[in-house]
Amino acid sequence: MPDIKSFTMNFGPQHPSAHGVLRLILELEGEVIVRADPHIGLLHRGTEKLAESKPYNQSIGYMDRLDYVSMMSNEHAYVLSIEKLLGIEIPERAKYIRVMFDEITRVLNHLLWLGAHALDIGAMSVFLYAFREREDLMDCYEAVSGTRMHATYYRPGGVAKDLPTTMPKYEESKWKSKKETEKLNEAREGSLLDFIDDFVERFPKCIDEYETLLTDNRIWKQRTVDIGIVSKERAFQLGFTGPMLRGSGVAWDLRKKQPYEVYGQLDFDIPIGTNGDCYDRYLVRIEEMRQSNKIIKQCVDWLKNNNGDVISDNNKITPPSRDEVKEDMESLIYHFKLFTEGYCLPKGEAYCAVEHPKGEFGVTLISDGSNKPYRLKMRAPGFSHLAALDEMVKGHMISDVVAIIGTQDIVFGEIDR
Repeated sequence: MPDIKSFTMNFGPQHPSAHGVLRLILELEGEVIVRADPHIGLLHRGTEKLAESKPYNQSIGYMDRLDYVSMMSNEHAYVLSIEKLLGIEIPERAKYIRVMFDEITRVLNHLLWLGAHALDIGAMSVFLYAFREREDLMDCYEAVSGTRMHATYYRPGGVAKDLPTTMPKYEESKWKSKKETEKLNEAREGSLLDFIDDFVERFPKCIDEYETLLTDNRIWKQRTVDIGIVSKERAFQLGFTGPMLRGSGVAWDLRKKQPYEVYGQLDFDIPIGTNGDCYDRYLVRIEEMRQSNKIIKQCVDWLKNNNGDVISDNNKITPPSRDEVKEDMESLIYHFKLFTEGYCLPKGEAYCAVEHPKGEFGVTLISDGSNKPYRLKMRAPGFSHLAALDEMVKGHMISDVVAIIGTQDIVFGEIDR
């Protein structure tokens, strides 16, 4: 009987399942993986270094572009670090808006993950289903910030502006009849909060549809059960956070363990897995979407009943209103100074972390007392997960590499930075 041939193979960076620019060098014995060596850096844009040459308020847009699937969650950690160093408190309404958009972002992230993960493994339909719901949530982003992805909506001191009272509507065209347009606009007659409320009501049924397609699907189970198992102890040692850690049976969630904003006042549960395989991590993320839906509902109800400021009134940190700029000399000076030179943070160091859809996303900010950070360092959750890829794929087949990259929910913007 002939010996099994050993050889080395490139997986990516142009492979559609490499999720961006991962170059994986696989050492194989036949089709069994002996070693996997991830090569990163092909998307390195020097975000941390760029931030050192810009005033604090001009780096918020860079945060959106780190994990470009979970835009507002990245911004959140950054503005929390600035607020910690400044020692400012933000209005209650702004906290609820931030939490609501954090959870909308979590759902957006998990929908893309679900669609892409299923598509990688071979289930085409789920991708189309997931993007149907993403479209509505992208409209929420667009309504508050004017853009569908890179929102730059969170600001030190609160959020850029209050929630809109109207929603953009579809117009009749040669592609959409009057009847179709009216149906699409049914949920858009009221404010953004009414639109989100309508979404929250119908979203659980959509999750049921995804589960009908996948959860008990024989092929899906064959591709995910007992693939990429990580034990509870090993998940700790590897620095896992988020669904990767919870999938291994550890109930660790910063929203519960170290509550920030208003998470301590909200009612939600932390789903955990038992086996630590791809299937468990799938179930954890599906349940997280249900819990996020529950949190969004609570935020919408509170915001409907409570008005107030959405940004601090300290004009050294937040810009004065347009009316004030046009009428008041002091406000014009504040406005000019803020957008040219920014503001100085007291000397010191701050680390703030949020429960990002992929895990613990933290920002360390070191200030030397000037208007630019002396050092900015991100803790990207995906970096630790990718480092464990070699261990997770060892002994599996080439086709399982795709399932394991999918279950890690890798996005290279935050890993390469």
